[in-house]
Amino acid sequence: MKRVVVTGMGAITPIGLNVEDYWNGLKEGKIGFGEITRFDTTDYKVHLAAEVKGFQGKDYMDFKAAKRMELFAQYAVAAAKEAIEQSGLDMEKEDPFRVGCSIGSGIGSLQAVEREHTKLVEKGPNRVNPLMVPLMISNMAAGNVSIQFGLKGKSINVVTACATGTHSIGEAYRTIQFGDADVMIAGGTEASVTPLGISGFAALTALSTNPDPERCSVPFDKERSGFVMGEGSGVVVLEELEHAKKRGAKILAEVVGYGATSDAYHITSPAEDGEGAAKCMENAIKEAGIPLEDVTYINAHGTSTHHNDLFETRAIKKLFGDHAYKLKVNSTKSMIGHLLGAAGAVEFIACVKEIENSYLHETVGYKVPDEECDLDYVTGQGQEMEIEYALSNSLGFGGHNASLLIKKYHE
Repeated sequence: MKRVVVTGMGAITPIGLNVEDYWNGLKEGKIGFGEITRFDTTDYKVHLAAEVKGFQGKDYMDFKAAKRMELFAQYAVAAAKEAIEQSGLDMEKEDPFRVGCSIGSGIGSLQAVEREHTKLVEKGPNRVNPLMVPLMISNMAAGNVSIQFGLKGKSINVVTACATGTHSIGEAYRTIQFGDADVMIAGGTEASVTPLGISGFAALTALSTNPDPERCSVPFDKERSGFVMGEGSGVVVLEELEHAKKRGAKILAEVVGYGATSDAYHITSPAEDGEGAAKCMENAIKEAGIPLEDVTYINAHGTSTHHNDLFETRAIKKLFGDHAYKLKVNSTKSMIGHLLGAAGAVEFIACVKEIENSYLHETVGYKVPDEECDLDYVTGQGQEMEIEYALSNSLGFGGHNASLLIKKYHE
């Protein structure tokens, strides 16, 4: 089994259009929540989202190429560009069939669906854009990244709702472990702040209706009332260790465990006893061959919904027992909301930066303790802490669970 390391990262988020700005925002406790600007929300129950601000696709790629991509794919290409540039990967020196892509999107382009449906209803079927399908479908994030950067190896689009980003990185990790690629560009992307996206999740009562940006996304807080829709992309370069060392790449961290399970329970709710998520975390830790006590930090899925935060807390306690109360647990969604298919990827990036900087970001906005959510959620302020292992969790509609164990790199 080959060792797999991280050599590059890229991010488009509601609090920064690159990794450094994103990381500085996390350290500062910056929130990305505000009134939705993409459309008029007068008749909607929900008025806040975590929108990406100031993004222009033409800043990252040829204008004509950007015109043939929907926003979710543009975000992915932009994040991939940053990740590849940081890694120093030179495709002219690589066998392109040994460099692959695993970038998922939970939904694809709702913008294309809405736009073309309006044309269909108002102008008839012959006015629908011939490119509607290749613009809309979720695999076009991976497809466009592969095209833009000449990646001819395995190209896949994992779709597991809110676990998409974590599964995408996990499957890329497995691909390299088993020798099917030397390098994988991996992550997730999403752009669903649209009328249909907001109204659909609101109808499901999954979204927070709290109008206060300071209190709309408060994971593990007793007054939590739902998640806030975010958008953006996180992409990382995963690489086989010897390949990275041979070309002199700077190694940021090592991936040492991947767990994937299903609750087989409910289409939206996690299992109430946390069994599926607990087994998922256990599998990732077992793969690394370390005792549970060596894990001291978890980046939680932490959506700010009642069920998720309670059942994820139960899962952590179910697996770790008394050690659960010695763990540090935080939620990146307290600042950037829920990026759906991109969530796990940007949270993976947060973990790597926390390991690099020996610093845990705060779970921002937490004020009211919940007696059933009784772990250390890094509240009040961030904390300096040496981190050897970071465990990142994602739980998706349909019962999809994914966990990645990231380790500080040592020779």
